Amino acid sequence: MITYEGGGVNGNPLYHWTALAVSTALVLPVSVAILAGWTPPWMRKRQAGIRLRAYGLLCIYGLMLVNGIPRIADASIDTVMTCMYVGFGCIAGAAVMFLLAERKDSAARAAGPSTGYSSNNAS
Repeated sequence: MITYEGGGVNGNPLYHWTALAVSTALVLPVSVAILAGWTPPWMRKRQAGIRLRAYGLLCIYGLMLVNGIPRIADASIDTVMTCMYVGFGCIAGAAVMFLLAERKDSAARAAGPSTGYSSNNAS
């Protein structure tokens, strides 16, 4: 059996707590704020797929939860492996959401820019 510095096969729980804290502080608020209607300044030009990107970020947050919590709880290797497989599903879901968002943005760019004003009204 492989043991790490914490004594168990799941390593030091401090690393997993740190990863969960950082992702909860950064990823979760941004994705919830986007779903509530706020648009980050760096995404203002890509409005069409913004909600899909938020769902992709939530998939990444789910990955952090599904991989971190069993390791913090020092779960058995079978439980950790099962959660890792679920985590791969979260990664796949995030990739699909990001690809769909990019596709939606490129379709919106091909249809033309939406600047919020008409060129006929310019003086």
